[in-house]
Amino acid sequence: MKPNINTFAPDTLSNKPQSSIPSLPLSSTITVVGAGAFGGWTALYLLRSGYKVTLIDAWGAGNSRSSSGDETRVIRSTYGSNAFYFDLNIKALELWKENQQRWNKQLFYNNGVIWFCYQEHNPIVDDSIPFAKKHGMEYVQLKPEEVRKKFPIIETSDLHHAWLDPFGGYLKARESCQAVQEAFIREGGTFIQAFVEPATSAKQYLTGLKLSNGEVIQSDVQLFACGSWLGQLFPDLLREKITCSKQEAYYFGVPSENSKAYDQLPAWIDLDGSDFYYGIPGNASRGFKIGVDKRGEAFDPTHGERIYNPEVLSKARQFIGHRFPGLKNAPLAESRVCPYENSPDGNFMLGSHPENDRLWILGGGSGHGFKHGPALGQLVADYFLHGGLIHPMLLLDK
Repeated sequence: MKPNINTFAPDTLSNKPQSSIPSLPLSSTITVVGAGAFGGWTALYLLRSGYKVTLIDAWGAGNSRSSSGDETRVIRSTYGSNAFYFDLNIKALELWKENQQRWNKQLFYNNGVIWFCYQEHNPIVDDSIPFAKKHGMEYVQLKPEEVRKKFPIIETSDLHHAWLDPFGGYLKARESCQAVQEAFIREGGTFIQAFVEPATSAKQYLTGLKLSNGEVIQSDVQLFACGSWLGQLFPDLLREKITCSKQEAYYFGVPSENSKAYDQLPAWIDLDGSDFYYGIPGNASRGFKIGVDKRGEAFDPTHGERIYNPEVLSKARQFIGHRFPGLKNAPLAESRVCPYENSPDGNFMLGSHPENDRLWILGGGSGHGFKHGPALGQLVADYFLHGGLIHPMLLLDK
């Protein structure tokens, strides 16, 4: 697995045989386990399709253990030569705007996304340019001196150029998950905050899901969208396919005399070919966010301590002091650990369990899944409603 490239441009090749989903009658009942970006949105769109849906989560939407529990996430269409994810993000952006208007709650902030490029050619961005032109969402190329003029607080001496995506920006993360859960309940869904007791085999779930509150939930279909916990719940099938890594994010305090200049910067991604730092300057007024995309150590999402690694922080400080000189001695205001749920090739995963065709698995966010939540949720709901072949990018059997 190429850990960093998977976040920005997952593999486009698949030699596996195609898999299909049979259409599910609208009289069917569906239980979704996991109220994160994938589970919450899928439950909502299944409900809107006409199914009777129950959503279950041990700690509730947007909880601090989840991959969706941080304050913010970048939303960008740039995916190298991978047209599937570019198009999926276009649909997601449409649905983010539609739902935030429906709920009268701003979740998408159109601050733009700027890519810092060290080389003349950068396939992650360059190969997406034809897709951007096709959708009328073209990027703006900036020379280093143009970046400095537009954003004087950015150091550009080591950059060849930058690309500005004016259509991207950032999303509220924790608040979005909670908004989806609230909408799901308002629109008639059943939410249960409880822990699903693990079974010794997938076949045992045929008798229902046993919950920590003593309930047993019966349904025609069970969809597990448990993020970083999937490998633990289904070790025989997913132990090697879905792994959890510790990813750190830091919120730095900006200078009081020009805080607005920092808060109004676009979200940014640094294409250094190694650490791939990214950031969200506004970050819901929590501080200047810098995230580390380079895969961290293996992490237990339930029992792992959300404490930063001093060496990782020190290296991030060096970078931020270079790229944003005004933050060289900035105080650390907060830090977060945001687990990545990594698939082997960086693609999402959807499929039925080979031992139980009523049990479906949705996961593999791989550090880039959050923004796709509404579009992926709608796509999965359409699969169940109409049936059909699963897109080869999403195959569970990788």
